Amino acid sequence: MNTSYDLYLVTQQDLSEGRSTPEIVEAAIAGGVDAIQLREKHASARDRYELGLGLRKRTREAGVSLLVNDRVDIAAAIDADGVHLGDEDLPIAAAREILGQGAVIGRSVSTVEGAHTAESNGADYLGAGAVFATASKNVADEQNAIGVESVEKIAESVGIPIVGIGGIDRENAASVTGAGASGVAVISAITTVKDPEAATRELLEAVREGRR
Repeated sequence: MNTSYDLYLVTQQDLSEGRSTPEIVEAAIAGGVDAIQLREKHASARDRYELGLGLRKRTREAGVSLLVNDRVDIAAAIDADGVHLGDEDLPIAAAREILGQGAVIGRSVSTVEGAHTAESNGADYLGAGAVFATASKNVADEQNAIGVESVEKIAESVGIPIVGIGGIDRENAASVTGAGASGVAVISAITTVKDPEAATRELLEAVREGRR
């Protein structure tokens, strides 16, 4: 499966201005997003599972990748395309054993050293960040606002795709892909705006402009 994502939506219903995650996902798919990460940090495992079943059906119909944040068990239960892991989650090798060789496994990194380790451990893509200051996630100070210069160093140091994440919007997305990221991952730049479909299209335009 292709893991060189252009635009990657991370879901979070409590940042969706009263709209449901399926509504936001539907709009993002219409706008051209190519990956969805089921996050929903404040929902129970059962609620994430139920939500994930619906998203699995819709993303499969649309040909969009569905990944699960952190929870390898939920990814397996809903037959997601893969999982995205952070520092406190299962090791990549353990996730691979559970999900199989065909699963997509992403890993959050903020340094060149972390990127090297994740690649050598078998990650399929990296989420590099937080690129800019973010309020959508709890990020340690040393991992917040690492800047496009760090994205460039990480991109140059590995042979797998990376997506920039953290504080990214249509105004700065081009600088992230211009630094070597294959694409960007966002939460609030899609979930909080009045027209998520239009925002998705604008973000994609910026991503592709940066690559040019």
